[in-house]
Amino acid sequence: MINDGAVVTLDDESEHRMWRKVGFRILPLVGVAYIVSYIDRANLGYIAKPMGSDLSMTSAQIGLAAGLFFIGYILVEVPSNMMLHRFGARLWISRIIVTWGIITMLTGAVHSASQLYIARILLGFAEAGLAAGILLYLTFWFPKKQRTWAMSTFFLMIPLSGILGAPVAAALLKWGQSVLGIDGWRSLFVVEGAVTVLVGIVILLFLPDRPSKAKWLNTAEKAHIEGVLAHETEQSVGHGALTDMRQALVDKKVWALGFSFFAIVFGLYPIAFFLPTMISNLTETIGSAGNVSSVLLAAIPSVAAMVAMVLWARVAAKKSIIFSTTVPMACGAIGLVAATFTQNGVLFIIAVCVSVSGIYTAIPQFWRLPALSMTGAAAAAGIGLINSMSNLSGFIGPYMTGAIETATGSYTYALLTIAVIMVLGIVVLLTAGRRVERIGSEEGGTSFPGDVTEPRLLTENK
Repeated sequence: MINDGAVVTLDDESEHRMWRKVGFRILPLVGVAYIVSYIDRANLGYIAKPMGSDLSMTSAQIGLAAGLFFIGYILVEVPSNMMLHRFGARLWISRIIVTWGIITMLTGAVHSASQLYIARILLGFAEAGLAAGILLYLTFWFPKKQRTWAMSTFFLMIPLSGILGAPVAAALLKWGQSVLGIDGWRSLFVVEGAVTVLVGIVILLFLPDRPSKAKWLNTAEKAHIEGVLAHETEQSVGHGALTDMRQALVDKKVWALGFSFFAIVFGLYPIAFFLPTMISNLTETIGSAGNVSSVLLAAIPSVAAMVAMVLWARVAAKKSIIFSTTVPMACGAIGLVAATFTQNGVLFIIAVCVSVSGIYTAIPQFWRLPALSMTGAAAAAGIGLINSMSNLSGFIGPYMTGAIETATGSYTYALLTIAVIMVLGIVVLLTAGRRVERIGSEEGGTSFPGDVTEPRLLTENK
C-alpha cells in the first residue's frame, strides 16, 4: 500500500524478522509443490528399463512418452497463468496439483505404449501452469531486493527433487512388488500420485494468495510489503515496462527471453530422463548391479548442483543478471562436451555434475530478468509464454536424445547438440537480455534472510 506517496516502513530488526517469516511460510509450500512436480517429470528416467521391457518400448518411444507430457504445457501455460491472476494462487495451484496427482496414479495402470502416450499427454495438460504460476506468485510477495535469494532458494527444489526422487524410485523398484503387489515401476506412479494429491490439499489449506490475506502478518508488515511492490511497479511502468497481456505476447524481448530459457533447460530433461540409462550403459559394474544402482548414482549431480547454486547465489548478488546467468550456462555446455569425450564412468559422472550444476544454477538467475520488464497482466502472460517456450525443449530434448541413441547406439551426438543449443542461448542473452536488464536494473546488492538489509531501497521516496 502507498500512503501519500510514501512506502510504509519498518525498522531493520522488524523487517528482517518479517522477511524470515515470509520465507519460511511461503517458500516451503511452493517448494514442495515444485519438488513433486520435478519428480513426476523425471520418473520415466528412473523406470525406463523395466517399464520399457514390460511395454516393449524402444529408447525413442520412451523419449517420445517423456516429451508428450509437454504438449499440454506448451498449449495452456499462458491461459493457466491468466486464470491464476484472476482466481488467485491458492485455489488455482491446488487445482493443478490435485488433478495431476490423480492422473499420475492412473498412469500406473497402463499396459501399452499408446496408453502411456495418452496418459502423458493428459498429465501435461493437468500440470500445465504450475511452474509459471509459482513464478508469478513469487512476484506478489518478493520485491527486487529480496527476489534473488527467494528465487535461488526456491529453485534449490529442482536438484533436491533429484536427491529425493532417486532413492524413492530405487526403493519402489526393489520393494514395490512385495509391498503393493504391483510391478515396481507401476508402484512409483501410484505412490507419487498419492503424495501429490496430499500436497495439493495442503496448498489449498495453507497458501495465502497475497500478503494482504496472510493471517500471520500484522497490519504494518502487510502494508510494508504491498507498498514496496506497488512502488516498484510504478517505477517499472515509468521506465517502459509492459503492462498488459497483448504487449507481452507480441514483444520481441519476451520472445528472446523465451528462447534463452529454452536453451538453458534444453539439456535438463534429456539428462533427467536418460542419465540412469547412460550410467548403466557406460559402466559394466553399474550395469551388473542393476537398475537400482544406476538410479542412485544419477542423484549425485543433483547434490553437486545444490552446492553450486548456494555458492553462486552469493556471487550473483554482486553481479549483473546477464553475467550471473551466462557463466553457469557456459559451464553447463562445457560439461556436456566433456561428457562426450570420456568412456570412464567416474569421469562421466564428474562431467555431468559440472553440466547439471551449470544448468540448475543459471535457472534462478535467469528468472530475475522477466520481472524487470513486465508487471500485472503482462507479467502473467509473459512469464507463461517464456515458460511455455522452455517446455517445448521438454518435448524436443528427450525425443531427440532417444531417437539419436536409437539410430547411433550412443548418446554422444545428442549431448553435443544440446551443448550447441545452450551456446546459442548465451548469445541471445548477451544481446537481447542486456536490453531487458537496462529497462529495470536493480539497485544495490541483494540480501539473504538474516543478512543486514539496506533500508535505502525499501524506504526511498518517503
